[in-house]
Amino acid sequence: MALSDLQIQTLARDAIQCAAAGDFAAAEPMLAQVAAARPNSGQALHLLGQARLKLRRFAEAREPLERAAKFLPRDPAPHVNLAGCLTMLGEHAAALAALDRAVRIKPGEVPILHNRGRALEALGRFDEARAAYDEALAIDHRFMPSLMARANLLAAQGDRMGALADLDMALTNRPDDAALKLRRAELLLEQGDWLRGLPDYEARLELPGDRYIPDLPRWQGEPLSGRLLIYPEQTDIDGDQAIRDTLMLARGVDAVVQCSPRIADWLAVPTTSRGNPLEGFAAAAPLRSLPYLLDWNPQALPPPVALRSKPEPGDGIGWFTSLELPAQRTIERDPGRIASCKLVVADDVWPAHLAAALGIPTVMLLGAGADWLWRSQRGPSPWYPHLELLNANDAEALAARLARC
Repeated sequence: MALSDLQIQTLARDAIQCAAAGDFAAAEPMLAQVAAARPNSGQALHLLGQARLKLRRFAEAREPLERAAKFLPRDPAPHVNLAGCLTMLGEHAAALAALDRAVRIKPGEVPILHNRGRALEALGRFDEARAAYDEALAIDHRFMPSLMARANLLAAQGDRMGALADLDMALTNRPDDAALKLRRAELLLEQGDWLRGLPDYEARLELPGDRYIPDLPRWQGEPLSGRLLIYPEQTDIDGDQAIRDTLMLARGVDAVVQCSPRIADWLAVPTTSRGNPLEGFAAAAPLRSLPYLLDWNPQALPPPVALRSKPEPGDGIGWFTSLELPAQRTIERDPGRIASCKLVVADDVWPAHLAAALGIPTVMLLGAGADWLWRSQRGPSPWYPHLELLNANDAEALAARLARC
């Protein structure tokens, strides 16, 4: 049965009220009826497409948005929303075409220029993406999305100075933005600039996310009348990252180490388990804050954590990497037997840190996404006297090192 004009107007009014209240699930079927009754109404089709976008029903949003764009040739909004829909569907070339139409309709619109940059970046056209961000920022040099996007693009292209300049500009607008501080910290720390990077790195503790926080005051480096607890901030204390951080960073301070039972017996320092009572502790600090709190620098680090065991080298090579095993070698893959190895080869995983702390010659293989604690350094490492860092894809260097063993 065809709807009367009054019924269509009532449906449209009720749908708009629902959408304004954020109830897109209620608005969508009413807008679908209006669009079916008025199939040539660009506004009705656009509203329907927007409701489906809000409901994340991207495949269903596409058709009404495409039709809306045809019926509203002078309105950039349906073209922009169509581009957003196509982006979510992974059709970046089609999204770019929609944005190009929006730019022709409304030149100089900063959000549209920014979205063009995002589409170009998704297509791997990085120089054009940068030009799009440049154009947006030439109009509004404080536009945060383009500042952040260009900073990330410049960092990926190796232009860390340019990326830092954009982040500094962004932070003049939002000086307390923890996410911006953390991104700037990552870039500075990757360059080995701990002096400027470590204070910003503390911003990670202000961001939401899964992080363990004991019910104790956070230590800021002040003298204490009670014991200090240092702890891995990961929620899974038995996971590789938590154990790795414990072995690498529990150094340079008189404290009780909260650690996984998997390594507690190895450590020759006071330890406690997670979940034990916290009576007697005056404050606590996450392990990754110690470089900042204790004013470390990568050229002068405290000695590694003391261990109870001593190495008793045998003939085996500890192998804790996914690389192909070397032929005709005695291989050890049990971390519990690592003290008997004459050499350990590993990725950046906790057995590598245990071996290096024990003083066993250790080769650590690092990829492009290596922790900032290593910087871009390769060769001997200041973290452990007997640790050598190699690029994970440098098979020739690894083969040469194994030949000397």
